[in-house]
Amino acid sequence: MTQRYADGKMLAEIDQGVGLITFNQPEKRNAMSVGMWQGLTEILDDFEANDAVRVVILTGAGHKAFVSGADISQFEQNRANANAQLEYDKLTSAGRARLALFSKPVIARIRGYCLGGGIGIAMQADLRIAAADSEYGIPAARLGIAYSFEMVRKLVSLVGPAHARTMLFTGARIDSAEAQRIGLVNQVVPDEDLTETVLRMARQIADNAPLSLTAAKLAVNEAVKSESERDAAAVHAAVAACFDSADYREGRTAFMEKRAPRFTGR
Repeated sequence: MTQRYADGKMLAEIDQGVGLITFNQPEKRNAMSVGMWQGLTEILDDFEANDAVRVVILTGAGHKAFVSGADISQFEQNRANANAQLEYDKLTSAGRARLALFSKPVIARIRGYCLGGGIGIAMQADLRIAAADSEYGIPAARLGIAYSFEMVRKLVSLVGPAHARTMLFTGARIDSAEAQRIGLVNQVVPDEDLTETVLRMARQIADNAPLSLTAAKLAVNEAVKSESERDAAAVHAAVAACFDSADYREGRTAFMEKRAPRFTGR
């Protein structure tokens, strides 16, 4: 059953351990409004608390775009100057922080345009699987704006400083092959295979032990931070929780009995 958020511009559903979040403004190529950011926060809160959700897929409605950036029609009202930008950041920061801190694996399923803030959303996902027709670009310099340090740092961590400079300085778009070459996306598949490829991966992840997935995601996220910022204690605690879990016993038993494990997240 599909749940509607942000007046229907954000959709959520759950199937076989997979939570699907759809950016649903296809008439604007799924450009993100303030309300959509607030809807995303609500969905992620619900999915975080729901043990039935093991992995999440982010996708855009229609075939033209994942997310084409921020809804520019709101710029005059919400981002007219630096003070307005600060207020805009307050309105959207909860959604950005919720996505960044979401503990379960997230896959971005990318078709069509993935531009500006859309790249920011995709980069917060753990994996990015793209259709061959997808296009990427960061047009900030063409709009006279600049992206936050955290978004730039994430971009540099994925593609390196040289490619980050090219994308930021030129504002030029790149195709899916180039995005994969520089490390912006993990995998490119034919357009018609995208949905099945992502679902197959998501269900493979959903079958694994939730506590192990949480520990792995946390460890990777902490590993890319500077040493002074890392929360090593949180990683050690997450690892210890795995070894103390019923799922660890189930994993050992299933291996000995030569059957698929049945994990509960406890």
